[in-house]
Amino acid sequence: MSRASARHGKSRHAAPSGPSQRQLRAGELIRHALVDILREEHLADPALADVSVTVSEVRMSSDLKHAICFVEPLGAGVTGAETQTVVKALNGASKLLRGRLGRHIDMKFTPDLKFFHDDSFAHAARIDRLFDNPLVQKDLHAEDGPADDDGEA
Repeated sequence: MSRASARHGKSRHAAPSGPSQRQLRAGELIRHALVDILREEHLADPALADVSVTVSEVRMSSDLKHAICFVEPLGAGVTGAETQTVVKALNGASKLLRGRLGRHIDMKFTPDLKFFHDDSFAHAARIDRLFDNPLVQKDLHAEDGPADDDGEA
């Protein structure tokens, strides 16, 4: 271990604990710029017509040259198959979007974009449905009710 790393309490071989502040800031910058681009620009692909796309998260590589963008297509009756079509269309338009992104952000490199469907919205809806289940509600309200065997509430 070198003197500098010993002074800061870090070893050279420590595993990274997650994204750096720099990666997080760059991801948010790109997310905001992509939201503006997708809202303002007209993309020629018919799969993207009349579909609003929410960019929920952008994860940056450590060198800030690659961005993984998590998206959720919104619109009347967007199904699972249509969602995959929208994600495929976004990946097809990634070079065009990257070019537009380069004009919106002030970074040394404009990252390559890769789009994935964000299933956290569906997961949250599933959890909400579980909490609305009468059996779960009964269990939740049972905690507020009777005392346990020791006579304590």
